[in-house]
Amino acid sequence: MGVQQRIINVLIALDQLAWVLLTLGRGHPDETISAAAWRMEQQGKIAGRVFRPLVDLLFRPIEKDHCYKAWLSEVQRAQLPSVYRG
Repeated sequence: MGVQQRIINVLIALDQLAWVLLTLGRGHPDETISAAAWRMEQQGKIAGRVFRPLVDLLFRPIEKDHCYKAWLSEVQRAQLPSVYRG
């Protein structure tokens, strides 16, 4: 595993921790803020309708549709090591 992948892993872990802290422990512990924003928007929740556009705007210089891609990554279990993917 290269240095770049290690940095990405740490950033994902911090994002997941931030989500759990922001929700006072009610958030899914392995869900990122971006994925949660997409999920909540699809569920019609006000928080999703507020946060999803803000997060996507923040990540716009890096990638388009960041929250959707983060949610899709969660659904496809892309962050899991291959030994856990069955």
